[in-house]
Amino acid sequence: MIESNQLLFFFSALGVFNGFILSIYFAINAKKKNFTNYFLSLLLLVLSIRIVKSVFFFFNPHLSNIFIQIGLSACVLIGPFLFLYLKSYKKDEKINWKKHVISYLAAITILGIFYPYVEHRAIWSNWIVCAIYLQWFIYIVLSFKYLRPIFTKIKEKESLKRIDVWFLSIYFGVAFIWLAYSMAAYTSYIVGALSFTFILYLIVLLLIFKTNSESTFFNEKEKYKNKEIDKETLDLIDQKLSVIIEKELFLNPNFSLDEAAKELKVTKHILSQYVNEVLGRSFSSLIKEYRIEKAKKLLETETNYTIENLGYDSGFNSKSAFFTAFKKTTGLTPAEYQKSYLK
Repeated sequence: MIESNQLLFFFSALGVFNGFILSIYFAINAKKKNFTNYFLSLLLLVLSIRIVKSVFFFFNPHLSNIFIQIGLSACVLIGPFLFLYLKSYKKDEKINWKKHVISYLAAITILGIFYPYVEHRAIWSNWIVCAIYLQWFIYIVLSFKYLRPIFTKIKEKESLKRIDVWFLSIYFGVAFIWLAYSMAAYTSYIVGALSFTFILYLIVLLLIFKTNSESTFFNEKEKYKNKEIDKETLDLIDQKLSVIIEKELFLNPNFSLDEAAKELKVTKHILSQYVNEVLGRSFSSLIKEYRIEKAKKLLETETNYTIENLGYDSGFNSKSAFFTAFKKTTGLTPAEYQKSYLK
């Protein structure tokens, strides 16, 4: 029994130790590469503080009350840092981190001063902790909207970037830890700590076994740093790109970056860099735009075809993919667009 407890302590504490190490690593990495990694660093930090409290309290029920209060208070920042980390990758959204961090930090500090855990354990157990877990859950729900483009890719059977897999891992990891603590009354208090260790090592495996050295999980935008395309090549691609439209190559539902590069007689890497840096979008987004423009023309001229068939004729491989992309781009469904044009 003693040996099993020692193993339990070892594995639960191992996640905490590595969580602190990774938090430091991402904080240092943020200075060199990407400011958004500060949010990831702080997310791991507050998670680790929460988990270390669980570990020591489980094995030492007489743990100092102030330590318990700090551990529980850290939970109030887990949701906000998850939200801010995912949001920080959206180019068109401003990050008002003070509203999401300072306000909650001030609130939990004031509560801690006027209702210290040592004197008000019942209030903390029955009210404050429940409110913290509710706030954590609300932020998990709010953060989901930043994963919608990834789920759209999955639905449309598009290949995911490594950064997409990374975001999914972080999001569902935090959500699973929240669930583990919420269900602790029906399972065991140590489940949350063990979940953190398990999830942390799954995420680390993503780091270790990544195969593409040209991109990183943490800074997809720096993929082409120090590899500028010369002006002659830029002009050449700019001229040749119209070939995709002229030949309507995008009507092939399986038209890929490889095929486009071969058609334009440039390397796959150069074409991808051009589309990302010069046009400011991904290759799949560019092709989707071409298909939407084709769909618009068909909707304006063809009235005997079903809208679903027009989607297939525009290069989309499914009805849902066509409707989703069209509504996202135009703000209207295909039927609404056709109706407004024919008025």
